[in-house]
Amino acid sequence: MVNIFKRTRKLQTLLNIRVGKGAALLPTPTTATQEYPAVTRLHLTYAQKIYGGHQGARHFWRNCLTRLKYHNPAIPITVKQITDQEAPASLTVYFAEKISNAASLNNSTVKDEHAPPPSEAEKTAVVDVRNLTYVDIWNKFRNMTGAQDVPPTEEEEEQIKKYQEMDKKSVKDRARVAAIRQAKLDHEAMLRAAKGEVEKLRQG
Repeated sequence: MVNIFKRTRKLQTLLNIRVGKGAALLPTPTTATQEYPAVTRLHLTYAQKIYGGHQGARHFWRNCLTRLKYHNPAIPITVKQITDQEAPASLTVYFAEKISNAASLNNSTVKDEHAPPPSEAEKTAVVDVRNLTYVDIWNKFRNMTGAQDVPPTEEEEEQIKKYQEMDKKSVKDRARVAAIRQAKLDHEAMLRAAKGEVEKLRQG
């Protein structure tokens, strides 16, 4: 029988992928508008370590890109981790035929040599994401692409509340167990000290 705790954690992980920042639908050839052309693919480049302004890009990869891929399985998403901490961190958005007006306003002068070249039918916009939080990156990306958030269902909201309560209970349980363990250690220390005093009296 599968451990209930492990099963619960797996279900919570699946919920985290479906819900949160990045849970959104990107414009496709059938849903694109004049304002927001279809997004054909994405590429993110950032350094392996978080210092030097790359922390936000790393969190964007772990949080938002995972959810984007879940909700947009047909859109290729590539990620390149580099060793140069002083290099730019950049998000390249590939559009069909033209970039959105919002992307034009936010298009960076940063060039990403690791991003795949666009095809003849694609145009790219690059977002300089160095020193930005993943929330700031997401907001810029959503404004550029017209991504539509996928709200959680009533069932998912109930699950979120359930897991939040479980997490709170886990924190209390860990604190209680830690207090019991510390009390036991303190008691053992007192016994050792008392035995030491007895030995001193015997020797004296």
